[in-house]
Amino acid sequence: MKSCYHCGEACKSDALVYDNKDFCCNGCKTVYEILSSNDLDYYYALDERPGISPKTQLGKFDFLQNDEIVEKLLEFKSTEVCIVNLLIPEIHCSSCIWVLENLSKLHPGIKNSQVNFPEKTLRVHFSAEKITFLQLVELLCKLGYEPYISLSDSDKKERNIDRSLIYKLGVAGFAFGNIMFLSFPEYFEVKEFWLDQFKYVFRWLMFAFSLPVVFYSASTYFISAFKGLKSGILNIDVPIALGITVLFLRSSFEVVFDMGTGFFDSLSGLVFFLLLGRFFQQKTYSYLSFERDYKSYFPIGVTRINHPNTQNQNEEQVEVYKLRKGDKILIRNNELIPVDARLLEGEALIDYSFVTGEAVPVSIKNGDKIYAGGKQTAGLLQVEVLKPVEQSYLTQLWNNEVFDKNFKGSFQDLTNKISGYFTKAILSISILATVAWYFIDPAMIPQVFTAVLIIACPCALALAAPFTLGNLLRIFGQHKFYLKEANIIEKMANIDAVVFDKTGTLTSTKRNMITYEGDLLSEEEKSLLNSTLRASNHPLSRSLYEILEQNDIKTLDSFNEEVGKGMEASADQNSIKIGAFRYVAENSESIQEQLNQTAVHISTNNHYKGRYILKNEYREDVGQLFKALGKSKQLFVLSGDNDGERKSLEKLLPLSTKMSFNQKPQDKLQFIKKLQEEGRSVMMIGDGLNDAGALKQSDVGVVISENINVFSPACDAILDASVFGKIGQFFTLANSGHRIIKLSFLLSLFYNLVGLGFAVTGHLSPIVAAILMPLSSISIVAFTTISSQYSAKRILKSYAKSKL
Repeated sequence: MKSCYHCGEACKSDALVYDNKDFCCNGCKTVYEILSSNDLDYYYALDERPGISPKTQLGKFDFLQNDEIVEKLLEFKSTEVCIVNLLIPEIHCSSCIWVLENLSKLHPGIKNSQVNFPEKTLRVHFSAEKITFLQLVELLCKLGYEPYISLSDSDKKERNIDRSLIYKLGVAGFAFGNIMFLSFPEYFEVKEFWLDQFKYVFRWLMFAFSLPVVFYSASTYFISAFKGLKSGILNIDVPIALGITVLFLRSSFEVVFDMGTGFFDSLSGLVFFLLLGRFFQQKTYSYLSFERDYKSYFPIGVTRINHPNTQNQNEEQVEVYKLRKGDKILIRNNELIPVDARLLEGEALIDYSFVTGEAVPVSIKNGDKIYAGGKQTAGLLQVEVLKPVEQSYLTQLWNNEVFDKNFKGSFQDLTNKISGYFTKAILSISILATVAWYFIDPAMIPQVFTAVLIIACPCALALAAPFTLGNLLRIFGQHKFYLKEANIIEKMANIDAVVFDKTGTLTSTKRNMITYEGDLLSEEEKSLLNSTLRASNHPLSRSLYEILEQNDIKTLDSFNEEVGKGMEASADQNSIKIGAFRYVAENSESIQEQLNQTAVHISTNNHYKGRYILKNEYREDVGQLFKALGKSKQLFVLSGDNDGERKSLEKLLPLSTKMSFNQKPQDKLQFIKKLQEEGRSVMMIGDGLNDAGALKQSDVGVVISENINVFSPACDAILDASVFGKIGQFFTLANSGHRIIKLSFLLSLFYNLVGLGFAVTGHLSPIVAAILMPLSSISIVAFTTISSQYSAKRILKSYAKSKL
């Protein structure tokens, strides 16, 4: 089979040929013509089959004719230049970047364009006098790079990037290097005239370098410790802040009274490594959106008709927010309905899977209510607004108290659990050592007391979790499991219940199973069937046309499609009807329609033949995954569909799996809440906006996506659908990370015991502190890095073996 020269997809038997090249559709052919006519053929040399097939209906961006909407989308506007930043999810390779950054060669009105590949955005400078914003978007659509413009873009706020941690890390690193350099002669007690003459200068320089480290770089730990103590919690920052304070005070005392060089090197090194660990832990995937709500999915504008404000025209483009009760709007095919409305004209076949999870489209009659979030799949509609967007059914998903929470539950990580005991133990040892030295040599009390607090500062303890989790965060990302933040890994290690959504999560949105029930079709009938399906734009017709083995395509003598019901065609004195049972076999008693199945019925020459039943195919590793997870976790399946798939699931999944059907979004949220009230730690795995409440309520909410850049509701993690079968290995790796942290704590404890031996006996010198404290930090970093890498390689390798 021939492949499209532009996008690489398989060409049908009716492939288009242009310039001696094959194209799968007119869209790809048009893109090639645009690029070749502008001398941009090099695009095809950058990558094999680099293009994307344009499938966008350009009319969906008519709202960009509204200047008020455009004003809100532009970052800058003047008489000479406008600047806009567009999200383009389809950017995927170097050739995409190349063609998008050469847009100026395609239109003289485009001055400059720049791609931010990690965030999948395109920043364009253009002249509004030569090209309108709508024309710019349409040009991108023709190239196959449709911008993703949503309601959230109209009120988006400038993103504030907090770089304070980077600045603090830079200051600490600069001071650490200089203080180490200045301290070096005193480590080995080098006797040299000029060194002896200037050692006081060096000590005061070290003191000066330590000031920004303590009062700026380490300020985070003091603030956190204060808040912890104020709340009655001994978090890990309490002993750290205490250690930094004692280090600084004792070192300053020694310098001021000319008693020694102090511990400024250990102080700056401690703060530097701690900040480095915190920076590593906070590293995440900024180009993925983990906080999307309904605004990220709704159109920013719609077509309003017959409104008093319209002047000498029947239609106008308005912002969704300006719609009010009684307004009449147009909804085009495959458009999302942004408000609760009543159907006035047109045949409505509404896909509510986006909101309820129900996979079968619902037919709506004139006068019936249509809820916000449904997608029209069968042509043009005219509807009357019943409620504005902020009062619609879909926004009720965000009225639940769960969306007002800034954090989930009262999860306390392992580090903070241990730190309370650690702080109490250190203070106890300091007091006991002080009492002991009171009877031995009272003059040693200040030195011993401060030395214990200095050497016992839990720097290695504080570094164990950040570097372990930071490493695992990176490893998960390499395997297409993107976590919002590192502490999600610790939460995963505590999960004992996993709840799966069915449609789009256990099933694939890209593959369908098809079975035929009824009388066999002749070759002539198959040919007529394919010819008729080819002429329809209905989703089920297109799915069936893609799946069926193609026969010779006929030229139809007649074709008629009744939206929401089916289609009828004839050729060579044969007729065929395809569609719903009541439309195809209205006078037939040969079969009873099963409403819980998605089927396409067929009759030829007024004789009912049979039906094609279409089902979403379950993901390849579903059975194996549930079997593995079922050994240690309770498993649940929630679905917005009816229970038509219950028997199939019972054959596929372990008997211990509990299933619930006809679950509305609120039902899913309450189900998760009930499990948590029973003391369970819950992970929810879903795919759509209908799962948003449950994802937010769960301890760990995971969205599975065929495209990680779009259509992911608020969540803690995004899982690429291609690695669905690795979920069990990800759990194992999270547990392994928990064990590595515990082993790191034991290693840290060993260093603290060695250091306490020097401190309690009064033998803690600057050189001992300078060697022991950085050594403990470096060894912890090395141990966690090597251990996490080894564990990941071993665990994920086991998945690869199971696939062989």
